[in-house]
Parts: sequence; C-alpha cells; structure tokens
Amino acid sequence: MTNQTHFINVPLPLLQPSSHSFNCCLAQFHSLEHFATTDYLSSSSSDFMSALPIGEYEVFLSFRGPDVRTTFADHLYSCLARSRIRTFRDEEELRKGETIAPSLIQAIRESKIHIPILSQSYASSRWCLQELVQMVKCLKREKGHVILPIFYFIDPRDVRHQEGPFKEAFELHSQKFDPETIREWKDVLQEVGQMKGWHVTELDGQGAIVDQVLHQVELHLRSNYTLVTDELVGIDSHVEEVMKLLDVDFISRKIVGIHGMSGIGKTTIAKAVYNKVCSRFDRCCFLENVGDILSKYNGAVELQNKMISSILRQEHKVGNTSEGVSVIKDRVCRLKTLIILDDADERFEFDQILGKLCDFSSKSRFIITTRNTRVLKFLQEYKLYEPREMSYDNALKLFSKFAFGGVNHPPEDQVDMSKQFVKLAAGLPLALKVFGSLLFREHKRFWEEKLAEMKAIPPTSEQVQKRLKISYDELTRNEKKIFLDIACFFLGEKKRLPFYMWSSCNIYPESGISTLVHRLLLKVDEKKGFWMHDRIRDLGRAIVREEDIDRRGNRSRIWSQEDAVDIIHSREGTDRVEMLRVEMAEDATFTRKELKKLSRLRYLAVRNGGLSGDLGEILPNVRWLQLHYDGPIPTNFNTKEVVILDLENCHVEDNWTGWKAASKLKVLNLKPYQGTLNWISLLTNLAEVKLVDCNNCVTLPPLGNLPSLERLELVGFPSVRKVGPEFLGIATSSSSSSSSSSTTFAFPKLTHLTMDRFREWNEWEEWDSNHDHRVMPCIAALSFDYCKRLAKLPDQLVQKKTVWSLQICGGALNFAYGNPDDGWSGEEWEKVKHIPSTDMGTCDMYESTMHYDSWEGQAYNGTGFWQ
Repeated sequence: MTNQTHFINVPLPLLQPSSHSFNCCLAQFHSLEHFATTDYLSSSSSDFMSALPIGEYEVFLSFRGPDVRTTFADHLYSCLARSRIRTFRDEEELRKGETIAPSLIQAIRESKIHIPILSQSYASSRWCLQELVQMVKCLKREKGHVILPIFYFIDPRDVRHQEGPFKEAFELHSQKFDPETIREWKDVLQEVGQMKGWHVTELDGQGAIVDQVLHQVELHLRSNYTLVTDELVGIDSHVEEVMKLLDVDFISRKIVGIHGMSGIGKTTIAKAVYNKVCSRFDRCCFLENVGDILSKYNGAVELQNKMISSILRQEHKVGNTSEGVSVIKDRVCRLKTLIILDDADERFEFDQILGKLCDFSSKSRFIITTRNTRVLKFLQEYKLYEPREMSYDNALKLFSKFAFGGVNHPPEDQVDMSKQFVKLAAGLPLALKVFGSLLFREHKRFWEEKLAEMKAIPPTSEQVQKRLKISYDELTRNEKKIFLDIACFFLGEKKRLPFYMWSSCNIYPESGISTLVHRLLLKVDEKKGFWMHDRIRDLGRAIVREEDIDRRGNRSRIWSQEDAVDIIHSREGTDRVEMLRVEMAEDATFTRKELKKLSRLRYLAVRNGGLSGDLGEILPNVRWLQLHYDGPIPTNFNTKEVVILDLENCHVEDNWTGWKAASKLKVLNLKPYQGTLNWISLLTNLAEVKLVDCNNCVTLPPLGNLPSLERLELVGFPSVRKVGPEFLGIATSSSSSSSSSSTTFAFPKLTHLTMDRFREWNEWEEWDSNHDHRVMPCIAALSFDYCKRLAKLPDQLVQKKTVWSLQICGGALNFAYGNPDDGWSGEEWEKVKHIPSTDMGTCDMYESTMHYDSWEGQAYNGTGFWQ
C-alpha cells in the first residue's frame, strides 16, 4: 500500500510563508499549475510530496490513530481548518515500511509548528517516534520552529522517563531495533517531555484546550510569517518613529498616516512596522494598492470584501458598501485589529468604507500610507509621519547592494561614479535600486554613458522620473510593449492570459518579463499577479501620454474612462491605438464609424454600451476581446485573430459566424449562454474554457475532442441529467468494439476540471476500462460543488494517481465521500483518501455565487471588469 497522507485544503485566500502575513494575505492556497508538469505526473503517488513547493504547510500534527484520531485529534484538526491554518495530518496507521519517507520529512521541515499528541500508545509506533526525532532536529537546526506537545491522558513524567505505557513500548522496540535507535528515541522523548504543553486529563474540558492550542498556534504563526519588505537599509529609525506614534500599549484607537512622495519608502516602512507588532493583535490585515482598487468598478465593495475576508479568515461577499460597513461593525470591530491601507488616494473615505472609528475596539490601530494628505483631513484624529530622504551613507549602501551584487560598498575604482549616481537618485530608495539594477555587471563605458545621460537631464521636479526612464530606454521594442501593457492595463493580472495575447503578436513574453523583473521594473507574484511600484507605473503611463500630448486618439493605449469615452464619441481614434478599455452608458453603442480607424487594436474591452451594425473586416488585429454588456453581438464580427474571447451577458447564438472564424481561440468565457454549444468542438486550439449558466444544454458536447484543453470550468447546467463517454469525445464500448484499439486520447492535456451547479445531474457513466490510460492522463484538480443529485463519481477518475486536489461541497457527493464533520467516513472515502488535498465541506455560501470568482488564475481582475 502506498503512503497515505492528508492535509487541510482551504480553497480560500491564505498567506504564503515568507511572502505574506498570517492574517492579511489574499492569495489562493494552491497554485495547482505548478503540479501539472511532466515530471510530477510521471512520479508515483507515494512520493507526490517531493514535487510540492516549500512552505505549503504551517502545522504538522502527529498522533497515534487508534487513541485520538476520531476524538481529540479530529477536533483539533477541524478547529485549525476553520481558522484557515494549513495543517499536515499524517495517517500513521496506514503507513508501511521501516523508515520515515523523505516526503514526510519534507512536510515536517516545512511546518513551523509541530504538535505531537502524546497518548497511551504513541511510543508503540515507530513512525510516531521517527516523526518526533525529525521535529526535535528542526527545532535545533532551523530558526522559527516550535514544538507544542499535548500530553493526552498520559503523565508528562512518564514521557520524560519512559515509564508506564512508554516503558512497555520500549521493551518491545528493544527486541527489533538497535540500541542506538532506541537511545535516540528516548532522548527526544525526554526533551519533549520537559517542554511546556498541555496536560489533558479526564477532568479537563477538551474544547477549551483545543481553543488554547489554536491561540498559541496563531501567535507563533504571526511571529513567523511576516511581510516581505523590499529593502531594510536605514529603516530602523523610521520604524521607531512610527511605533511611537502608534503607541500600541495605550488604550485608545489611533490612526497613523505615512505621507511622502512616490518612491520614498512608505510601503516598506509600513510593512516593517506590521512585522514588528502584528503578534500583539487578534487579527491583522495589510491592504495593498488601495487607490487602484477604488478606481475600479465597485472598488469600494471589493476593498471591503478583501478586508472582511482577511480579518474573519473566511471568504466573505457583501453586495454594497452599506452592507460592508454593517458587517465590519458587527463582526470586525469587536476584535483588536491592525489594519494597514497602503497607497490610499483621495477616493478613500474612512467612514464610507470602514465605518465609524469609534465603533472599533479601543486597542485597534490603523496605518494609512498616501501621497496626498487630503486623504486624512476628514479624520477626527490622526498622527502624521513624513519619512525623510535616505542619508547619504545608507543611500550608497543600498545602491551598492543592487549595483555590485549584495555588497555594502562599491569597489575602490568605482566609488566616485557610484557616489554621483547616488546623488542623482535624490535619496529615493526606488531610484537607487533601479539605477543599481541597470548598471549591474555592465562595463565601465556603459556606466560613463548612463551617468552623462542622467546628468544632462535639467533640474526639474520630474528629473528623477526622467532618470528612471533611462532604464526603460534600454529595453527592446517588445520589452517596452510588455512594460506599457502592464503599467496601463494588467497590474494585478495573472500572467497566463496576457501571455496568450503577447505570444500571438510575436512579442515573446517569457524573455521580456524576465528582463523587466531583472531591471526591477516589475514583480511577478504567482498568486497576486503583476505588480509595479506606483512610481514605475506612473512612468509607464506618462510615456504613453507623451506619445501625443494634444491628441489622445494618437496614443497607443487608452485606459482612462474619460479619455476612452471622449475618443469614441468624437471618433478621434487612429491606427496608433493598440489597446482600449471603455465603460459606456448602457444605451450607447459603437458602430463601424467609431471603430473603423482602430485597425491596429489588439485588445478591446467594453463594459455596458454595445456594438451594432456591419463591422465586416473592422478590427482585423484584435487578440483579446472582452464584451460585457446586455445586447447582441454583430453577426459578422471579425474573430480570425482572436485568442481570448470573454463574453458576459451578450446575446450570442449557435449560428454566430464568429464561432467558425475563431480558429486561433485559446481562451473562452461565456456567461451566460442560451445555445447548445454544438460548435465548440470546432475550436481545436482552445486551452481554457469557462461556461456559466448554460440553461438550454441538455447534454454536454464532446469537449474531450479538444486536444489542447488544459482548464475546463462548467458552472450552472441545470438541464443536464447524465454525463457519459460522449462528454469525453469517445465512443461507448457497446457502440464501438474497435474503440479499445483507438489511439485517441480524451482531454490529453486537461489538468483542472470544475463541474458545479449541475442540479439534475444524477449519473456519470463509467467509460470503457480499455480507455482508462487515454482519459484525462494529466488531470490534477477536480471540483464538483452543488451537484445535488449526483451520488458517485467514476472510479476511474477519482482513483487516478495524478489527481492532486478534490473539492466537493453542498451535494449528495458529500455523503458518499465524506466531509470533516463526519470524520471522512463516507462509503466511497477509501477510493479518494489517497488524494493529497481533499475539501469536502458543506459550503455555507449561497449557491448562486459559487465559483464565479473562484477560478484559480482569475484573469480578468486586472482589467477592472470581471470582479
């Protein structure tokens, strides 16, 4: 039997160790695209852990199954799950073999907190003892680890001295294991027995002890998982000043504003303060890019949802700001909270978004970073801190770190030029880092040329911005395109979808992104998408505006709503426009006259308004088409070059000519769709498909015939009752005796499959066993939520060794496969227990909202249209 391990899967935003805080990170737990690789899929299921990235676990729970698995351990495990703490639970009794597996050692090392539940028969298990050895090794060798022992109906003295049941266990072990191994086990038991923990007796309330353990876990996690700051050179004095203003020990609500020009280090200071004090609060939340969020459609509600979800540690959706303020008052204000709002602008109004300051706990604290002090003027009380420019010595040290590969001082022969670059950076940390990255490993002549170029810039208020532009000027044509696309449209966007567009335009995104990251012009977070410093973002947008100061229609990118509407109405757009995003009044429409000059447009996003008339060959170069409006799509719209098609609420039918023409389509999103989807199998290049609310589909089309499909999400198919081999694109065994010899694969590249809200679906027919190795050979993640009548999944699917994640909520499948509330005791549980990540909760969210925003890699948030 293969090794069996299980850990909590929480399909909601969680932190990632060393990059996000315990309470504030809003990034999805699993990024399963890391696991859909050839190397991973070819490995055995018993060693799946070797493919996991570092830091997937926070707590390692070790126990002897027969003693506590269905009692104390299960209660503790469920409590950690509800608090959104990623816990590795090793089902020790299912293990075979003499030694602990390397994958299990990795899980122990990754977990910062180890909780051994030392019960009557704990020492009788050689695997439990081996785990304990590894825990103690981590405690001694690696900083940040802690052991929190629980002495469950066992005297800690028996653990320390191996008396009672522990003595009996070692008498048996001594007959099988060598003296050195026995001595090692006894030594670690002696150490752990002396540690501070919890002694559970028959007189104790176990629920109260579980709460105490959870509280200690949270405290340790907050001290271990801190926000990553860009650079800490010379920051101590800033942190000390803000700490004085914050005065955490004083019982009075306080708001501290950190004000200063872009690039001065406001965010870095706020993160450093957060790291220093977060463990002293019940809950903490760091909200980034507040101004950008508020600039989006319904941005205030999005900001409220981010904060509420982070503080309450469960995904929460409010519909409007009034509801958000009410939830904050009822559920957030009673907690001692630390809330940081980073990069707020004049759109931020405290009372409108968070409610009254007086409603919050008297021990709560707020930090607001901003470039505009008007953000704070309506607050009743606040303290303001304005960071000073970096001292000359610290500035030289920071520049040297980036220009010379981590050293604190420049080489002797480059001291003079280094000092001149530091002077040109005007004390701004951002400029020092960008300048240093530009010069890293470049020859002396390059340094001399760039120094002369920067000195030639006249002394104006924007001189630092113009000097930063020199780094942009060193980029290639394609790298510049990518930089400007991201600065104007794709901040916060996952990289996957823009990559499709760039690749189709021969812009070569892999190398381009790598260069931008190296030059410190861009950061790429797998969970949170593209990120730029606001000064770098402003640089990119300024470059676009300067393409033509007087005529907006001559600029390559139009992202401002005011500009976009004016250009459309006045028909000023020219063939220089490459990207356009516009939100119109609901009764407005675009015709051939407004669009005919936009022949180079490769990205078009329209919200409200509509398109009408004969568009013919208009817009021949569009690669990414996003239409979110309630109205018809022109029948002859040109889709020949489109690779991403996102249609929401549009009236489009099966006979639309665009389906046949879209032979290059890679990504398709339809919400809702009233047709039958009989055309979809013609789009053989599709890699990602999301179909929502297809009420008229009685059967599913043969999607398995799409050889390139990697991600498939089907949500809301209320008329489908049965799914069979036709969905897989293969014939049934009864209708085709020769099918077993066919070389056709069904979903040969599919890694993610979601089928949610199939209300009448009651059967998924098993396929011919001869096809097992040809059906979904790469599948890694499965989700089946609110399939209320479906009682069983095909054994051939859930037992595939490649499956890494299974999510089942709110339907009959819960009773078949089990959920945390019934101890994973469903009749079919044995068939899925090998799956590492299993989430079988009951889902208390409203069915109508399920999965609209949960698609991993949600690719439209950056555009501001798909919230």
